Amino acid sequence: MTGAGPMPLTGLAAIRDEMARQKEDARTTLGQAQDRAATVAASIRRTGRLLLLGMGASHGLNRAVEPLFRHLGIDAMAVALSEQLDHPLPTAGRTVIVTSQSGESAEVVRWLQGPGPHGDCFGLTMDAGSTLGRALPGLVGAGGVETGFAATRSLYVGVALYGAVLGALGVDVAGLRAAFDLPDAPDITPAVALLGGAGSIVTSGRQLRGLAETLALGFIELARLPSFAIEGGQFRHGPMEMLGPGLGAVFFRGSDATGDRVAALAEAAAVTGTRTVVLDASGKAPAAGCLTLSPGRHDGLAALAAILPVSQHLMIGVAADRVAEPGVPMRTQKVTRTE
Repeated sequence: MTGAGPMPLTGLAAIRDEMARQKEDARTTLGQAQDRAATVAASIRRTGRLLLLGMGASHGLNRAVEPLFRHLGIDAMAVALSEQLDHPLPTAGRTVIVTSQSGESAEVVRWLQGPGPHGDCFGLTMDAGSTLGRALPGLVGAGGVETGFAATRSLYVGVALYGAVLGALGVDVAGLRAAFDLPDAPDITPAVALLGGAGSIVTSGRQLRGLAETLALGFIELARLPSFAIEGGQFRHGPMEMLGPGLGAVFFRGSDATGDRVAALAEAAAVTGTRTVVLDASGKAPAAGCLTLSPGRHDGLAALAAILPVSQHLMIGVAADRVAEPGVPMRTQKVTRTE
């Protein structure tokens, strides 16, 4: 008679387990995805147009890589899959990548059952046996489906999958590989303490806006805290009115042409007494009056891979500071099967 197997991990233990494996899975993924990435890249070269579809954190991932495709002259657009179902953009003449870590989200299944898929449609998932993985050719991350409630490892491995596609399009991925070997995130304790008194937290970035969106979602899911993301340019057009000591703000700054504007916005927020944190990969002087967490200087894909773990640690740190059982959902499931 055999004994029962180990109990599955839940809550923060499950999330930390995912994060502990993500860098090795990303290395493996980047190496294994070359052939399929070349097929996707060939489609993108042929069409010159790319539509990225996803929900939740998968949409945030798509938003994070969208600028990198645009820098190559590709007409790239990231759209929530629900929006595409309700008010569809034409997909003819476009390469389409449907992103879903589980491959089973309700919107994914409905889109696959409709008239959407065609020869230039691909999937990006963590589960090759999922509905998405079976229906479309494409990219599969190493390590299997993610079980921790908030998206962590799936996002990190997703960066590697998109890195394989961008590499096949001619982007140098040496910096991305180097980012996989970076040490653990800097101490986030002071940032958690600073944000501890905030009634809500806004996140923002320009080129790194997609990562800001995934962090806001993580704060909502794990800390059950009102949080939302605002693209950096849009922040100046009215939202400055909400700033003050009761608000937390987290800004994402990379080593790119938008970094100085992000720093100026963060400094403007800090002057109002807003509890301001900057996740900074610019390599430049820290924004005045802000608490800075820096993994070093990185740009492009490397900036995503370098800053994402810092964001993850901040997310779970804030959640652990506020909630008795973060990562144990009360009203949501890991895989959203209803619309």
